[in-house]
Amino acid sequence: MDNRFGRWTVSVLVAFALGAGTVTMISGGGGASASAQSSPIPRTAGGKPDFNGIWQALGTAEWDLQEHPPRPGPLLPLGARTAVPPGPGIVVGGEIPYLPEALARKKENFDNWMVRDPTIKCFMAGTPRATYQPYPFQIVQGAGDILIAYEFADASRVIYMNRNDESPVETWMGWSRGKWEGDTLVVDVTSFNDQTWFDAAGNYHSDALHVVERYSFRDRDHLMYEATIEDPKVFSRPWRIKLPLYRRIEENARTYEFKCVEFAEEVMYGHLRKKPGH
Repeated sequence: MDNRFGRWTVSVLVAFALGAGTVTMISGGGGASASAQSSPIPRTAGGKPDFNGIWQALGTAEWDLQEHPPRPGPLLPLGARTAVPPGPGIVVGGEIPYLPEALARKKENFDNWMVRDPTIKCFMAGTPRATYQPYPFQIVQGAGDILIAYEFADASRVIYMNRNDESPVETWMGWSRGKWEGDTLVVDVTSFNDQTWFDAAGNYHSDALHVVERYSFRDRDHLMYEATIEDPKVFSRPWRIKLPLYRRIEENARTYEFKCVEFAEEVMYGHLRKKPGH
């Protein structure tokens, strides 16, 4: 499977799950195997932690990775409804170590985020931002590779568990290769383009971005997610984010298609109309 375009359908998700081997759980509402019921964390038939399910982050990291106060939103006539909420941040240590010239660009991005943020145009959020956007995502884990399907922009990526080759092209979501360190899934992600941001506060990266993710269970319905971020063109040293992920446990939990392109057409192409749109 090729994740360079990052778009999958529900039928592809099901085919991936069935073709990769027996899985304990496809969606988040239950269905654990009898063997997993007795374990503190769900496990596959092969004994590995079973991440199958629908997960979601809570918090305000989508707006700003760092601790931040509230600020006005893009639509002042709607008042508080579109205001940016405050939050404690998810950057370990609180600081993002920008190089001086890169910090200047970050500040420009912040001042112009309402026109520069790539997600406003329905571009895929990238890794790791897609993880802490306020939308659920589904992990489909079989006997081999692992698929993550995100709701926003129908983005997805495959975590290749038995491949060491490089991506033939730069990608929005990165080229993901995974391995197990005990019960922790470690994912090495490379081959990014430079078109995504980390949040709506203008934190950005170059095409030299390298992300190492770590997924580990805290209990059956909570994961701890960590990502170490390295980009020598933008940052003076590696830095790290850390946040919990919550399993969606309601009955019939699922993700929906959020094909946001149609909502971005006016933003991207409205100026080309002969007559202004209404």
